[in-house]
Amino acid sequence: MKFTRVATDKETKARAGTITTDHGKIETPIFMPVGTVASVKGVHQRELKNDINPDIILGNTYHLYLRPQTPILEQAGGLHKFMNWDRNILTDSGGYQVYSMSSNRKIKEEGVKFKSHIDGSYHVFTPENVMEVQRSIGADIIMAFDECTPYPCEYNYAKRSMHMTHRWLERCLTHLKKTPFKYDYEQTFFPIVQGSCYKDLREQSAEYIANAGAEGNAIGGLSVGEPAEEMYAMTDVVCNILPEDKPRYLMGVGTPINILENIALGVDMFDCVMPTRNARNGMLFTAHGSINIKNLKWANDFSPIDDMGITFVDTEYSKAYLRHLFTVNELLGKQIATIHNLGFYLWLTREARKHIIAGDFRAWKEKMVKQMDNRL
Repeated sequence: MKFTRVATDKETKARAGTITTDHGKIETPIFMPVGTVASVKGVHQRELKNDINPDIILGNTYHLYLRPQTPILEQAGGLHKFMNWDRNILTDSGGYQVYSMSSNRKIKEEGVKFKSHIDGSYHVFTPENVMEVQRSIGADIIMAFDECTPYPCEYNYAKRSMHMTHRWLERCLTHLKKTPFKYDYEQTFFPIVQGSCYKDLREQSAEYIANAGAEGNAIGGLSVGEPAEEMYAMTDVVCNILPEDKPRYLMGVGTPINILENIALGVDMFDCVMPTRNARNGMLFTAHGSINIKNLKWANDFSPIDDMGITFVDTEYSKAYLRHLFTVNELLGKQIATIHNLGFYLWLTREARKHIIAGDFRAWKEKMVKQMDNRL
């Protein structure tokens, strides 16, 4: 993998860059649609590629390990071939999913024993076998196995957890050296900074991760319920330490405003289920604020969903029609809203890139943050 910085904003820490892998170029800043179970929920790959047009999407190690399971993925020739996606894929390590099953898992130094949410069967994830699973899935960018701490989190627990994440990182790295690529392209490994919302722990972890010398680095354990200001403070601390010549990935973030604020702090890559999950509940994101399409006020609004027309659904359907689809619980409503939201998130990060290159990112960002902080 190669990362080139194209431009750096003079008034903020925002950067525009290009990541190049064997599956093509990723122009940063980038939002990665989440394709948890080898599918971006409700979106055909054709729409994903032609209309939403991301350079990279995300798959989920925990879910793919349980279904369809790695033997099927290996027989298919890896996740790209299985889902017919010839661009980049990143897989998370499953650490977050295991964290979110707090009543169904036990964390020890060796790894995590957890109960499947599907059939209650027991499984163990260790740094070693998670690296093997990610080799079998075959994503272009693969993540270290870490522990994601909850919020709020007691200081000593956060500290112990961070040190264990660091020890697990060493085990990941050692095992990867012994585990060759499964397919005819390379994989790039990103370690993850932890430390909850404690500045000193975040500094320690960022130093440790920076010293690992990986080709890219991730910031984990944020967007787990902490106030936005704490998220920004921790991201700022970490971005000041992580190397400037490597891409930085903020995991699980966030709202359109969160994304712009974190771009300004020096983050390059984002993923979040918010645009897809909220779409399925009737919430649309736009450049002028958010819309709850289920509200009665849209029942006789025959104007286009979004006159910016970022994707085909924006001008092909009216707000009244989309509201009707939600009212009668028609699946097409969820699909339309999903394509709209993902199209908007990709437009937002691409527009940010244009303004970083043009040198007026800060003024544009401040205008957009104000505009988007509205309920329409």
